[in-house]
Amino acid sequence: MTALMQSPAEPAEDTVTLSHLDGLESEAVHIFREVAGEFENPVILFSGGKDSILMLHL
Repeated sequence: MTALMQSPAEPAEDTVTLSHLDGLESEAVHIFREVAGEFENPVILFSGGKDSILMLHL
């Protein structure tokens, strides 16, 4: 899953334009899926802090 990012001044019909934050979110979800796919029983620890809430959101 690769997201092509380009400036709004250069739209192209065959690419998807994402904002910077959307691109980072897409990359994070891709990493989570890759790691989860490598293990039989993946585990995510949840402490209730900022990092855990972000992982829950993603």
